[in-house]
Amino acid sequence: MVKEWDITIPQLTGERTRRAYVYLPNDYEEDSERRYPVMYMFDGHNLFFDSEATYGKSWGIGEYLDYTNTKLIVAAVECNTVGNGRLEEYSPINFYMPDGTFIRGRGKKYMDWLVGEFKPFIDSNFRTLPDRLNTAIGGSSMGGLMTMYALAAYNRFFSRGAALSPSLWVGGETPAFLTRAKFGRATLLYMDYGSKEFKNHSAQKKIFADVAADLIQKGVFVTSRIVPYGTHCEASWQRQLPVFMSALGFEGE
Repeated sequence: MVKEWDITIPQLTGERTRRAYVYLPNDYEEDSERRYPVMYMFDGHNLFFDSEATYGKSWGIGEYLDYTNTKLIVAAVECNTVGNGRLEEYSPINFYMPDGTFIRGRGKKYMDWLVGEFKPFIDSNFRTLPDRLNTAIGGSSMGGLMTMYALAAYNRFFSRGAALSPSLWVGGETPAFLTRAKFGRATLLYMDYGSKEFKNHSAQKKIFADVAADLIQKGVFVTSRIVPYGTHCEASWQRQLPVFMSALGFEGE
């Protein structure tokens, strides 16, 4: 079951509304006391319904979790769809697009809102296991970059994350938030990239390899994959659902 409602993020987009989504497991019952781990995800509009997805194809994550009977709540919010709003909110650093467009990263402000307002709301209104051990984060592309930023800079909230096709290329080198990060607690990271995606950004292959190696050296439990013939789209990311859910310890019953 997926619940939807409208929210605002005043510190980012004023009174403009966007959709919020919460997936509840098959056996989630209002009169039960059972609590569930939570995965917060980016680009909520692309996760559940083809009719709401940007390119007409969603991850189908609700159907997957139903089919596998996975005991996990997924909470997500629609991205900023105005101008370069998505790129700004989903980047913790300033960068230039290949065409020279300057993007001012507002990722810190977004994450401050997520952990300071959205997470407390979810924990107060749904039967979650709110502790760090039972809280994950995930996303693709710029959402994958934000997943890695969240694990590095907000590690006290998240113990695991799935970064699919993370846009590590934006800074032209390994992001500083990763090189200076220290992981004092056990952290699980699944990171992948489609083999057909590397041609999109010349520096991505080296940065991806360097980041994986550096995080392993820092003690992060990394599952790193190159997806054979993988591409940069929801259909490709959907096919990775069984792999990254298993890597993060979220498996069906």
